Amino acid sequence: MRIDKYLKVSRIIKRRTVAQQACDAGRVLIGAKVAKPGDQVKIGDVITVNLGKAPARYEVLALNEHVSKDDAVTLFKQIEDETNAGGHWV
Repeated sequence: MRIDKYLKVSRIIKRRTVAQQACDAGRVLIGAKVAKPGDQVKIGDVITVNLGKAPARYEVLALNEHVSKDDAVTLFKQIEDETNAGGHWV
């Protein structure tokens, strides 16, 4: 599945155009590589999204084309960074 579509379906980013723009701006990584909107994502990949003050990291758990709003959280697991233990970035 394309990374821009995955970000939208999983509701990590609410609109696909915003996901595409984030990828084009270099704010989305798959592993350590800057993602382009058409890059393929697979189960087990770690996605980093840099849209706020601190980057958010997610592990891909499933690739469903369509999912309800309530079930969107089953597509990924948020990864807590060791430097953010306790909610404070170092």
